[in-house]
Parts: sequence; C-alpha cells; structure tokens
Amino acid sequence: MDSVLQEDSDYLYTVRRTVLLHIQHTNPSYRSDGAVQLMPLSIDELRRKVEEYHNKGLNSQQIADELSLSQTTIQWLSSSNVPLDEETPSDIRVGWRSVAVKAARVEAVSYVFCDIIEEEIGEDVDTMVGISINGIPFAQAIAGQMDLELAVSRSISESDAGHLSEVFAYVSGKRVVVIDDVVSSGTTMRKTVQHLRESGADVKLCLVLANKTEMNDIDGVPLRGLVRVVTV
Repeated sequence: MDSVLQEDSDYLYTVRRTVLLHIQHTNPSYRSDGAVQLMPLSIDELRRKVEEYHNKGLNSQQIADELSLSQTTIQWLSSSNVPLDEETPSDIRVGWRSVAVKAARVEAVSYVFCDIIEEEIGEDVDTMVGISINGIPFAQAIAGQMDLELAVSRSISESDAGHLSEVFAYVSGKRVVVIDDVVSSGTTMRKTVQHLRESGADVKLCLVLANKTEMNDIDGVPLRGLVRVVTV
C-alpha cells in the first residue's frame, strides 16, 4: 500500500511540475527536440499561421484544434478585409504543448482527470469519449487507467454534430464522459453531447484542460476543467 501511495504522490508531483498551460503573451512552448518554439503572439502572426494551415489543406475546425482557438476566431483571422478594430472576437489562446510532447506527461495529467471523475460521478461510467483530435490522447490514457471503453467523436464543424467513429467503442446504452482540450464557445462540446444522447449514450460529465467560459455545465451535464481561463 505504501508503494502505491508513493507512486500516486510521484504522479501528482509530476503533474504539478509539468502541467504548464501557456497563455498567449506569457510563456513559450517546447518542441520534443528541446528547442524553444514561441507561440504566435500578434494578430498578424496568427493570421499568417492560419493562412499557412489553410494552404496545407486544413479546414477551420482542424485549424481551431491546432491553435486552441474557437472557429469564430479562426474565421475572423481568415478574413483579411476585416479591420483589426472592428468585430474583434473575444478569445484567449491556450497552449499546452509542454504536456502534449510527452506521453508520460499526458498520462500524468490524466491521473488528475481520473480523480475528478471519481469525485464527480464515482464509478458511474463505462466509456471515455475523446473529441478529435486533442481530446483523444487524454481519453485513451484515462480509459487505460480506469479500465474503461474508448470512443472517438470527430468534430467536423460548428454547424455539424460530428461523427462517432465506428472503429472504437459504441456508446448506445453506455454511461460516458466526454473530454477535449479546451472549451471556447461551448459549441463543439454542446453538439457532441447532443449527438451522444441521440446515439443512446447517458452523458455524465464533460472534461477539459482549460475552460475559457463562465459555464459550469453543458446542457445540464457538469463541465469541469483543470483551469478556468477568462478575461476580467
């Protein structure tokens, strides 16, 4: 028992040491080769990054995933004819690459999510649902740690409900927990919850690394984030 407690303590120490959620204008993120890669800071830099991703064939949803911004912000950044001082969306960019580049770090953070799940709903869960793409590694790690099934929801766009991959577990009749990296407007998470319910799932909890809203639930489902990042 002592060895188990020591192992848990080591994981929590690792979490405290490595969970570095870099907010725009605050900290750099790090590449797997150890080199520092600065997050785009200015509007012009972000617009160039969006254009670069568009040229590579990524759609707005995929670019939003890459930059941890809402699709509304991505669409605004894509509109070069919009003046900087007009119709500016309210958003905060959250980067978590210091966690993402190491599988052990993702697993360490997932132990905190496991603790939150047990605190919120106990053992009342069958399946972890990871929202593609950034929610998948956490869903997989949590499912492994809690011996749960793994399902994947593909987020297509803000106007579409998404798609549940048939390669992974089915959700009909299952108690599920949904996880993504951030909640910006809540649209993607809300549509995912609705689609899961339509597919026969009982959605028990929504989890994110960073909640960029004041919301504490999504359509009646509790929403928990490791951090809340809002403007004041």
